[in-house]
Amino acid sequence: QVQLVESGGGLVQAGGSLRLSCAASGRTLSSYAVGWFRQAPGKEREFVAAITWSGNNTYYDDSVKGRFTISRDNAKNMVYLQIESLKPEDTAVYYCAADPSSMSSHSLEYDYWGQGTQVTVSS
Repeated sequence: QVQLVESGGGLVQAGGSLRLSCAASGRTLSSYAVGWFRQAPGKEREFVAAITWSGNNTYYDDSVKGRFTISRDNAKNMVYLQIESLKPEDTAVYYCAADPSSMSSHSLEYDYWGQGTQVTVSS
């Protein structure tokens, strides 16, 4: 079992930046690919970014390429999502999730989820 806890969300103005963190406990996160997803009010959860267990490969949804950067520190059991040039449409609850097999953009592939952290971007 892996327990995931997201942090770092908040209220920011458009154009600002945030770094979201995903902390793991229970088992070492280095055995898992990790993805970030988000869910805006009234919308379905959508894929944002993913990273392999080693950190050597990353994958982004086209809508966030160039603004979002996913990274990990396996020694600290942490995964991060750096968000630049925030837009109001980035407003959502952001979730991290762990996949024991491989990096994926499909939420059903992920076995473990955090409770989410709210990001609100004001215009």
